[in-house]
Amino acid sequence: MAFNEEQFKEIKAEFTIGGERLHEIAASFRQDLQLGLRDVELSSMRMLKSYVGLPSGKETGDYLALDFGGTNIRVFRIRLDGEGKYEILKRVGRPLIVPGEYNYICKDATAEQMFDFIAELIDEAIDGERGKKFYLGHTFSFPSTQDNIYNARLIIWTKEFATQGVEGEVANDLLVEALKRRGADNVEPVAVLNDTVAVLLSAAYKTPNIFIGSIYATGHNTCYLEPSIHDPNCFGEGGMILNLECGNFMKLVPNRFDKEYDEGSEKPGEQRFEKMVSGRYMGELLGMAIAELLGEKGKKYDLTSIDMSMMILDDSPNLQRASDIIMAKVGRELDLDDVKKVRELASAIIIRSARLVAASFVAIVWQRAGKGAIQKQHVAVDGSVYEKMPLAKENITKALSELLGEDAAQVDTILDNGGSGLGAAIAAAMVKCNA
Repeated sequence: MAFNEEQFKEIKAEFTIGGERLHEIAASFRQDLQLGLRDVELSSMRMLKSYVGLPSGKETGDYLALDFGGTNIRVFRIRLDGEGKYEILKRVGRPLIVPGEYNYICKDATAEQMFDFIAELIDEAIDGERGKKFYLGHTFSFPSTQDNIYNARLIIWTKEFATQGVEGEVANDLLVEALKRRGADNVEPVAVLNDTVAVLLSAAYKTPNIFIGSIYATGHNTCYLEPSIHDPNCFGEGGMILNLECGNFMKLVPNRFDKEYDEGSEKPGEQRFEKMVSGRYMGELLGMAIAELLGEKGKKYDLTSIDMSMMILDDSPNLQRASDIIMAKVGRELDLDDVKKVRELASAIIIRSARLVAASFVAIVWQRAGKGAIQKQHVAVDGSVYEKMPLAKENITKALSELLGEDAAQVDTILDNGGSGLGAAIAAAMVKCNA
């Protein structure tokens, strides 16, 4: 059965964003930013204050970084040498769950058990040393309220976490108590931040003229330095970094596949932007399109963004790898023309994603520039989609050029890997240096 040509073209068009519409999306994103700066309740984004600005680049010393963003806990001992130089002196990590041995994220686990486990890892990172004071920065990537750089209070667990006694509590308070129980109270947690903010701090420490940080991976989020916000509780330079939680940007028009996916998702009506751009959802959108072309609308195929990447990278004459992936996931052997069409749809979904992400970056660049000239700058991006997905980075660059015109030479994107650890250490240094 060959795909219907007209149906294929119509579906591909659903995932295609022209220049005029892209400008409208960027303008809408900027408007949402401006509304949120007036009153956060007016924006579809959370626009959370981080209570940190940019590092000076002169931060030095020996610091600890706790990266707590999922089931794998990592602790780093990092020496900052200033001027963008640093060295990871020690790195330890273990999962919070090992089937058959322990599980610190289930509903039967307690906060004390979880944080005692984390304190043990921290103690390992300092080799049990007790005679020296260590300041710790903490990347805590769960929904939290925060009114200074220390006290992120967990609103609700996500990512399948269910540990008792953590929701509603300040994560660093629980960590302090665990460190005391271990006799490691020479370790002092002083800063907590979102992983996106950590990426921006990490990149800005190493490279000048970076004001926007983004994660473009399984999920998606962006933060930026807002120069108009000044707060006595904020550490750092140039204003305050806002964690936009822009995955929840809602003021755009989803296509019919986006709408159908959203309606059947765990949280319908939420995270609409993220559902259109992040790696977690790309494969599912492609599967929905294939099902419709095969007359099996509503069928699930379990395609992933990795599958899409492998199909697009297949440059063999008969597209054997792409055909094998489709056969394994869809259960149909397609002829070569239809395999090519599947690859075209996969490319269209990735290109749409990259263009939408670029539009959000441009909106922030416009917002920061105001009525002035756009300054030379880099956008720091971390994440597997940006780093590894074919077509993603190059189409961000194309969209930046399309939206910024002559000013496109002023803005580019750079990869910043591992920011969750380094950024947390930098935040601790910023607090210590300004204490």
